[in-house]
Amino acid sequence: MKRQWKVRRVVLLSLALLLPLGKGVAQRVQDPPFGRPDAVVDLATHEGAQLVKGQWRYHDVQIVDADSRAVGPDLKPSGAPTRTYDYTPHAGGADFDDSRWETIDAATLDQRRSTSKVCFNWYRINVTIPEKVGNLETTGSTVAFEIVIDDYAEVWVNGKMPRVLGQLGGPVIKGFNAPNRVIITRDAKPGQQIQLAIFGINGPISFSPQNFIWIKSATLDFYKSPKVALSETPAQITRKDPALDEIVPADAKIEKLAGGFLFTEGPIWIPRTDDTDGFLLFSDPNNDVIYRWTQDGQLSIFLTKSGYRGMDIGEYGQPGSNGLTLDKQGRLTINQHGNRRVVRMEKNGQFTVLADHYDGKRLNSPNDLAYKSDGALYFTDPPFGLPKFFDDPRKELPYSGVFRVSPDGKQIQLLTTDLKGPNGLAFSPDEKYFYVDDWDPEKKIVMRYEVKPDGSLANGKLFFDMTSAGGEDALDGMKVDQKGNLYVSGPGGVWIISPEGKQLGTIAGPEHPHNFAWGDDDGKTLYLCAQTGLYRVRLNIPGIRPQMEAHTPMLTDWK
Repeated sequence: MKRQWKVRRVVLLSLALLLPLGKGVAQRVQDPPFGRPDAVVDLATHEGAQLVKGQWRYHDVQIVDADSRAVGPDLKPSGAPTRTYDYTPHAGGADFDDSRWETIDAATLDQRRSTSKVCFNWYRINVTIPEKVGNLETTGSTVAFEIVIDDYAEVWVNGKMPRVLGQLGGPVIKGFNAPNRVIITRDAKPGQQIQLAIFGINGPISFSPQNFIWIKSATLDFYKSPKVALSETPAQITRKDPALDEIVPADAKIEKLAGGFLFTEGPIWIPRTDDTDGFLLFSDPNNDVIYRWTQDGQLSIFLTKSGYRGMDIGEYGQPGSNGLTLDKQGRLTINQHGNRRVVRMEKNGQFTVLADHYDGKRLNSPNDLAYKSDGALYFTDPPFGLPKFFDDPRKELPYSGVFRVSPDGKQIQLLTTDLKGPNGLAFSPDEKYFYVDDWDPEKKIVMRYEVKPDGSLANGKLFFDMTSAGGEDALDGMKVDQKGNLYVSGPGGVWIISPEGKQLGTIAGPEHPHNFAWGDDDGKTLYLCAQTGLYRVRLNIPGIRPQMEAHTPMLTDWK
């Protein structure tokens, strides 16, 4: 049976690697919202500019000498004084006074401007949402601003320009003569005023271009019901107990958000900030990539080579990152399979290794992870990221452990070796209990431990056993909602189990979900990483998410 289990695991990973060959490449990246708008305002016409009460203003940009500092120990400009270059004016702010700037006719946006070669400029316009555009009532609509500048553009909306790894255009440069597209409101109200500032850039910069800067098109696109999901299907609900009705809506639907991946895992929701909406990060460990999915439906690569960049990467089935989470300061923490370690991404983009050895031996391949409110990090360490799993000659530890990294990061503690393939893990809402499940087809169980004051575990007991359930899948990801219900990736779908250990029901969809994350502002959307696709389902009870300090800056500034 042990050999059969290993063979099944190899087959599953092989199928995950081969699936894209039959289904084609991953979904093509599109600028949100998808599809044709219901109404368009052409800001390059008199009629369009007048409809939104807009007046274009223009100013050249000058490159000027400036004081700065060399790189310091913090990798920021905190070292010795030095000289550099800046530009003027800094006109992205919403309160910038452009009243003395040149006003330009909307119909002349295609006029060549600035000074040729390496040059920059600003275009600014204030727009007011009208009551109607054509026959469309604008109230409640989603509005996108789209501009195509020859050659590059950056866009500020109401004085803000978020900077997030994985952005494909939007407020930052999209590409050579490519459209920059930014959602400026999702709940439009007639009379609403929005300030747009566009920084034009001549290019390719390294080519010392002989041309000038000009606007090819500039529009406001209105959507009454913008598309985000690729498809929508009724969730397959098995109700074992009436208490499930409080959790899962009767008409619950599973939306497919993206597809064509090798294998999706380890999602985490990045909360909204003043500068940017919330978004989802998730791993494709087989492809060695972390993806970013935004609420507008845009998919992009957040981090490539997310878990390994060794010469023998071709031997690995899952060399990349797996579990992802956030610490109290909003820093992304990553389990890296191929590197066999847990790392934290600092605000300056550097990685800090939190755990890679125990008792002088290398870890197996850290799988899932969770922070306790005191800042201690807990993670599971089965060998599923190694090419030959339990029989891999690289394996140094004789067991698969559950570990704890102390809040100060100075101590790594082995908590338990009870399980053969410890995988998903979670705390109860009050953190009195710690749950961990087992990827072992011969022992599909969830264990529950008491959490001692020093963070160690005690009195481990069998909490739930689904070994008799049909299907080859064992147990994978696990999450807990605010009422203490467990959501476990088990045979046939997501098993929902009460705090008392009673199965309430299951949720199934087009593909088997292996891990999940609570997302959206209210925490009631369960995002599902399901083999080759990313899905979501709306539920009634919010989930437990990483606890962060107030006013914590998120993954939006990497300076």
